[in-house]
Amino acid sequence: MSGPHLRDGDPHSGPHGEDAPAPEVTAAVIPDQASTAGDRPPAQDRFTVGRLTATVERLRAEVRAAHAAAEGRALVELAKGVIVERLGCGPAQAARQLAELADRAGLSQLELAADIINQAARDRVAEVAGDFLRTTVGGPGAPGPADGADASVGVRLRTAESAALSAGDTQSVAESLLAHALEPLGAVAVAIWTTGPDASLSLCGHAGFGSDEAARWHHVPPGVTTAARQALTGRRTVWYPSLAAAGVPSIGRARHPDGGRVVVPAGTGGRIHGVLEICWARPLDPQPQAVERQIEALAELCAHTLEALPAQAVPTGALVPGGDGPLELAELADGLYDPALVLTPHLDEAGRLADFRIRHANAHFQDPAGRPRSAVDGALLLEAYPATAGGSELFEQIERVYATGEPFRSRRTRLTALVDQVPLSSLADISISRHGDSVFLIWRIEDESARLASLLQHAQRLGRVGAYEEDVLTGEITWNGQLFDLFGRQKTEPPVSLRDLAAHAHPDDADTIRRFLHSVLHQRRAGSTAFRLLRRDGVTRHIRVIAEPALGADGRLQAVRGAYQDISAQHWTEVALTATRDRLVATEEEAAERNRLTLQLQHAIMPPAKPPLDAPGLDVAVRYRPAESESLVGGDWYDAVVLPSKKVLLCVGDVAGHGVEAATGMVVLRNALRGLAVTGAGPGQLLSWLNTVAHHLTAHVTATVVCGIYDPESRTLRWARAGHLPPVLVRNSEAVDLPLLRGLLLGALADAEYEEAELRLEPDDTVLMYTDGLVERRDTSVHDSVAQLLATAQLPTDGLEGRLDLLLSRSKSDTDDDTCLIGVQVT
Repeated sequence: MSGPHLRDGDPHSGPHGEDAPAPEVTAAVIPDQASTAGDRPPAQDRFTVGRLTATVERLRAEVRAAHAAAEGRALVELAKGVIVERLGCGPAQAARQLAELADRAGLSQLELAADIINQAARDRVAEVAGDFLRTTVGGPGAPGPADGADASVGVRLRTAESAALSAGDTQSVAESLLAHALEPLGAVAVAIWTTGPDASLSLCGHAGFGSDEAARWHHVPPGVTTAARQALTGRRTVWYPSLAAAGVPSIGRARHPDGGRVVVPAGTGGRIHGVLEICWARPLDPQPQAVERQIEALAELCAHTLEALPAQAVPTGALVPGGDGPLELAELADGLYDPALVLTPHLDEAGRLADFRIRHANAHFQDPAGRPRSAVDGALLLEAYPATAGGSELFEQIERVYATGEPFRSRRTRLTALVDQVPLSSLADISISRHGDSVFLIWRIEDESARLASLLQHAQRLGRVGAYEEDVLTGEITWNGQLFDLFGRQKTEPPVSLRDLAAHAHPDDADTIRRFLHSVLHQRRAGSTAFRLLRRDGVTRHIRVIAEPALGADGRLQAVRGAYQDISAQHWTEVALTATRDRLVATEEEAAERNRLTLQLQHAIMPPAKPPLDAPGLDVAVRYRPAESESLVGGDWYDAVVLPSKKVLLCVGDVAGHGVEAATGMVVLRNALRGLAVTGAGPGQLLSWLNTVAHHLTAHVTATVVCGIYDPESRTLRWARAGHLPPVLVRNSEAVDLPLLRGLLLGALADAEYEEAELRLEPDDTVLMYTDGLVERRDTSVHDSVAQLLATAQLPTDGLEGRLDLLLSRSKSDTDDDTCLIGVQVT
């Protein structure tokens, strides 16, 4: 099996970057070239330069091979140590045992050494190697081994780990990760970022990127959004199938615009020390979980190396406190006026962040539950304040600040403490920052008195109220700022005394103010009054003044306290309401008079008690039920009259609308129909003429009518309808509605024709004509209401009068409309 895959000819792939050749090699070759260059022709010079370049590349390859061999030998020696510990043998016997086992398994000693280390270690690398043994990696876009790289995953990861742990700087770590672990996955470049104390990012190691590109990205200030920044602030791995499509800037984007990126936070113990950024030259498809775990293992390896390597140089402009240890922070906290806590991370047995230890509470520390400093100093944060992990999310913010180094500020955050299992809440301004391995937490609990004073100021401003206090012994007057605004005076001017108040008021209010002052100053009783304030700017304000006397121990008046309130808006609102109320009263009186006249007109045409109609062989009965509301007097009407020809005119109608206009229209149509009926024309012709009257001779009157002419000699009823419901025939205890003849409502068109029908009646037959007030209902269709009417009409009753009374009593109408009903029965 071949050794780790190395890239010949790449100046960035060696363990020492572009300066990989040893100093003595370059010193031996370059002077020789310089001494002979002037004596040779140009072609000879080019030949010499080519030979020198080949020599340098060969030496670099030898150096890389030597490093790779050393890393492989380190794994083999570590495996020998495991065998010595497990078998209790010596180093020579362990070496023979390793060679025999490798030959028997058909593996190289390096592969077997990696397997032995994985079985003994059982760490993240061992887990990842086991995942790859159980998972097939492939498919379009999936990373796979580079050409010629046949080393197993365990060998590659352990080799990369060995090289990273033995490296002297992060640059060597980046080169080792790319060569041993990432190139077999198809990656072409890698960058290692470290986080600064000011939440900035610095490029501390890279491989596969040009030196010019790395120089441009050596420092990323705080607040600049890059791919690495998103992984840092989100504290999670971020996958970019295409960096250009995501629109996020980062190193090497111009060189690989469509390439995929994976950015992984590198942290231990809850703190992110840096970010590992891996670049592919082509778009990246979704990866198997085994690949994701391998990348996470490499990020964890970066975190351990970043934690172990010497601190990187801080970029120019970064803010670093003079001391970042708990003791230095404790001294800094004691110098603050606000309550402050110094927190250090508390890790569990697996090395994960579990809580924060309160290392110091400063002298001004104020516990929300009222406990002293000693009650929380040295305790775990979640034990002292378990509610910080609840709705306030304060613990999560502390975790984020410790992990990323990015400070957090918040106003009016609710803090909750448990006292005897009773939650006590308070509002505070929060500041969280990281200093070294500690977290600085400052909270300023909101002063309740200051908060109430602020609320009072806002209430006075909104209510246009100004407060005052006047010392009657010294004459000293205190006004608040709102009161100066009410009086239209500058704050540098003296306030107005109560005794001088009349001089600033309307002359007509002088007696009112005098009585008010006499009650307060002489009778020593609280009081209030309203007056008109005349300001110097010509504005008149309606003001209410309230005063309360303050008496001393001897019962003498010492001061007067009170307030002025601008009630101008209230005054003018009351004036407007009074005027509106007067107009409403006048309108109501006018409406009542109109309704009274309408009812008088309606009763004059259709008196409630109508005498019996003298028609031979025919009983006629009528019923009229006015609307329940007198304000909704309608235009319903009926008529039953014996014509000169001894025939009987029967009709009911409904004029659209209510009030005087509807009643007037009803009178016009009713009288016109009576006059037209004398001509002896049939009901269809009568309705046609009546339509002309409604359309031309009235003002926008529309109405529905059903008209019938009964001939007593032949017992026939000729009838027609104009948009009205047809009559109902009751015969032999069965009620049916007559056919729906063609006929448009009156007044809609200038010319209209109306269809007639003739019905021969038999003895005891009853015909009912009615207006829609008898059947209309808001929640029921007309069809259902008519069906209910037919069912009621066929019930046995005591004569015609009883039938009409039964129909009115069971009427289902709820539209508050008039109801007219005519019934004729053949005798």
